[in-house]
Amino acid sequence: MDENSVGGVAASSKKTLWKVIGASSLGTLIEWYDFYIFGSLAIVISTKFFPPDNPTAAFLSTLATFAAGFVVRPFGALFFGRLGDIIGRKYTFMVTLLLMGLSTCAIGLVPGYQTIGFVAPVLVLVLRLLQGLALGGEYGGAATYVAEHSEPHKRGFRTSWIQTTATVGLFISLAVIMLTKSSMSAESFDDWGWRVPFLISSVMVVVSYFIRRNMDESPLFKKAKSEGKTSSNPLKESFGNKYNFKFVLLALFGATMGQGVIWYTGQFYALSFLQNVCHVDFDQTNFIIGTALLAGTGFFVFFGWLSDRIGRKPVMLAGMLLAILTYRPIYDRMYQLTDVTAKQELVDQQRTEGNILVKAYDDGSTATWVSEGESVKQTVHVGKGAFFSIALLVFIQVLYVTMVYGPIAAFLVEMFPVRIRYTSMSLPYHVGNGIFGGLLPAVATYLVTKAQMANTAAQQISGNAPYEKPHLEGLWYPILIAGVSFIIGLLYLKNKNQNVQ
Repeated sequence: MDENSVGGVAASSKKTLWKVIGASSLGTLIEWYDFYIFGSLAIVISTKFFPPDNPTAAFLSTLATFAAGFVVRPFGALFFGRLGDIIGRKYTFMVTLLLMGLSTCAIGLVPGYQTIGFVAPVLVLVLRLLQGLALGGEYGGAATYVAEHSEPHKRGFRTSWIQTTATVGLFISLAVIMLTKSSMSAESFDDWGWRVPFLISSVMVVVSYFIRRNMDESPLFKKAKSEGKTSSNPLKESFGNKYNFKFVLLALFGATMGQGVIWYTGQFYALSFLQNVCHVDFDQTNFIIGTALLAGTGFFVFFGWLSDRIGRKPVMLAGMLLAILTYRPIYDRMYQLTDVTAKQELVDQQRTEGNILVKAYDDGSTATWVSEGESVKQTVHVGKGAFFSIALLVFIQVLYVTMVYGPIAAFLVEMFPVRIRYTSMSLPYHVGNGIFGGLLPAVATYLVTKAQMANTAAQQISGNAPYEKPHLEGLWYPILIAGVSFIIGLLYLKNKNQNVQ
């Protein structure tokens, strides 16, 4: 059997395959849960680990710390990818699981800024970097492990179950946060309750570790190792070989770069946009995102299955193109649905309680303004109709995510041979997602903030605003990145990859 072939695993029983998929997916799900907890609690964390005198700067610093975990992921891909190609898939992603779990628990134990000063954000940054390194090694191992157990004509379907773990991990992180918050007073959650979701991950990590410990090594890797065909220097073979490096670059710029920004726009930026640009209530935004994710998660498997039949390229590129064409109208509509200045106020229901002003509107929305010194914090709670409309708009974005992300594991696995597969596929995936995708919340938030500040300054001077819709400025980043990726993919990607047997 050729070393690139996965045909030899067809003899594996369906029961064994589903055990492999389940064990791999559970561990990856937990790692995504750990990773997303930080982003989901970004607003709360910004008040705990950073100087409280400038909330905007603290929030941007938190986003930057969150992004740092993404930026370091390619280094984790190189380090753990090399180990995975030398010593094996199983043992490598057991190490990444433990590293991620310990780092997450430690974040939940770090004292706040008021207790230890600037040591707090430094410690959180270090732990965030360790999370990123662990995640950099986890995904490639899980995807390779499942693919190397799967039949060649069902790789898209089998590996798509791993693709669901990122979304399910985010969904579970939101659910745990909401359950924790609802089980205690707002004061208790703000004081110490926000730490609970970080600490809960320790239980899940222990369970997943014991499940993974009993798994067998990938049959293709065992065969290659027994025949002496594993690589002694996978980094050199992956990136020093011009022929293979060409495929690494093509995978990055023609697929994972665009997939990464679409993924984080549809999930993380949607959450950040609702909370920080539209000022929608924290709990309500989590319910909106959770509803959309719950409705859309099954489509990862559908589009993975579809890619087995029509190819990876048309499914992924279609998702990119739809996102490029519709992001601005989708986000503009989300903004309109939450913009209380465009709604009919019910004057007789307005009330003031100390430093709190509450207004009600004809569509069931309410808006609350809380004065804290010279600053005023606005919170909007949208009505039922707007809630479901926004959830539908986020669901459409999740569909784009499932189109580009569902087939990506099978696509990457099929591009590279067994001996250097873990290393070769991990780097473009984590550069595309960790850097291009991971920087999106911070970059997009910066672009929106810059446009709003420019409008405010210009209006004070001349009365004219340079940006007609400053709330949409952050979308130029994913649109441009996905546009470049779409063009490269359209021109240079083949629908049948080089190493498919």
